[in-house]
Amino acid sequence: MQASAKMIPEAPATIAEAVPDQRKQDYRNAMARLGAAVNVVTSDGPAGLAGFAATAVCSVTDDPPTLLVCINRGSSAYPAVNANRVLCVNTLSHAHEDLSRRFGGKTPVQERFEGASWSVLETGAPALDDALISLDCKVKSVSDGGTHDILICEVVAIRENEGGQALIYFDRRYHTI
Repeated sequence: MQASAKMIPEAPATIAEAVPDQRKQDYRNAMARLGAAVNVVTSDGPAGLAGFAATAVCSVTDDPPTLLVCINRGSSAYPAVNANRVLCVNTLSHAHEDLSRRFGGKTPVQERFEGASWSVLETGAPALDDALISLDCKVKSVSDGGTHDILICEVVAIRENEGGQALIYFDRRYHTI
C-alpha cells in the first residue's frame, strides 16, 4: 500500500502568503496524527495562578535535566507563566480526561484547579498529586515560535507515581495506553 503525499509549495515571497488556509488546515490535520502525552502545565508566583493543557512538551537533555514546553501567546495562562518564570509539567493518566478538558478550554482559572489535589514541590508551581509524573521547572530561556513561545525549562524537582495508564491525544481524541 502506498501512502499519498502532499507536496509543500515553494517558500512564499511574503508572510501573508506563507500560511494560506488550506496549507494551515493540512498541517493541523497532519499534527492530529502525531500522538502525544497529555500534560497539564501549571504556574504560580507573583503574577498569579495559571494552567493550561499541553501536548507540545518534550525532553531536551538530561544534563542538566531540561524540557521544552510550548505555550500559545494568546492563551489566558500566558501572562502569568511568562512573568512567573516557573512551571510544573504534570503528565496525566487515563483518569484525568475531564481535568485535561478543563485546562484545555475556557474554564476560569480557579475552576480548572477544583476537583483535584495539588501540592508544591520546589518552585511553588502546583503539582498534581496523582499525576503520572510531575516535573517542577524554572524557565531558563524563551524563543519565538510564531504564535507560541518555546520555553526551555530546567527541571529542579521530580515526583513520580506508580501505576496508572498514560492519557494520549491522537486523531483529535483521547486514548489510553
